[in-house]
Amino acid sequence: MKRTIRRDYVLSFLKELLETPSPSGFCREVMKKVVAEAARLGYPMTFTNKGCGVIAIPGQADRTVTGLSAHVDTLGAMVRSIHPGGTLRFTLIGGFMLGSVENEYCRIHTRDGKVYEGTILTVKPSVHVYPDARELKREEAAMEIRIDERVSSREDVLSLGIAPGDFISFDPRVRILDNGYIKSRHLDDKAGVTAVFGLLELLRREKLTPKNSLRVFISTYEEVGHGSSYIPEEIDELIAVDMGAMGDDLHCRETDVSICAKDSTGPYDYGMVSRLIELAKHEGIPYAVDIYPQYGSDASAALRAGRDIRAALLGPGVHASHSMERTHIEAVENTAALLAAYLLD
Repeated sequence: MKRTIRRDYVLSFLKELLETPSPSGFCREVMKKVVAEAARLGYPMTFTNKGCGVIAIPGQADRTVTGLSAHVDTLGAMVRSIHPGGTLRFTLIGGFMLGSVENEYCRIHTRDGKVYEGTILTVKPSVHVYPDARELKREEAAMEIRIDERVSSREDVLSLGIAPGDFISFDPRVRILDNGYIKSRHLDDKAGVTAVFGLLELLRREKLTPKNSLRVFISTYEEVGHGSSYIPEEIDELIAVDMGAMGDDLHCRETDVSICAKDSTGPYDYGMVSRLIELAKHEGIPYAVDIYPQYGSDASAALRAGRDIRAALLGPGVHASHSMERTHIEAVENTAALLAAYLLD
């Protein structure tokens, strides 16, 4: 029986997460919201040294410990230097096409807590002025941030408190439509985090106990490759809950659960993947099995770190990953429902 995931709960928490800036390494504020929500559901959270969160939930049996990982960190940038004219040169956090953030609004977060607005542009932003504006290669050296303050020199910028090493977050532009579509930056992986919390809300609401002990791991450095390089030692099997990619020869849709059989680090555990497929069929959950050659996950990071675990990867289908992303609420609900089937069956 496919479990009922509360749509209003999922949408509300997802919107809250999407609207909270959290580039990799700058996740304190979003983790405060995750901790508060976990506590409201009755699940205390502990922290690793690098700020990842862990929720421990007892199971009916303790022979196996299942881990679920999802990441709250997102793509972003950091101030690299200040140009003489008062614009900012930046460096990328995470892997994305620079064309996908051209003309995007952003925020600069200073070390003393100030936040300034800005816009990401090329160094030749007007076709009325620069004859080669269209052909200019979009690379870091050709991009800059125009700050929405009266600045015209490096000294002006420094006087605001802006300096190299300050984090830059992108405007997520969240839209939740009446037909169920959700479009926003950073659905990777805040849609996955929300699916995990939709599962936790279900466990609490229906007073359900997982068959195995459960560890929920919320990571804060996935986009830079080491989010779950450490996971609790007792975990035997880990399911990374992250977005499913779409395009080319992939079969995933925005309403599906993506089950990844293999990514750039190699195949996932045959038994776990097979079980997830069986459960999706049995529960009538729309799913797709795909190969992601350009993809790595929190489970990949744990395996690379030498952990002796079984691992799987699944998540809601997301179109235009690492760009202007879009999914559907049914994909988030279906992901949570498949997790519930795996943990409770």
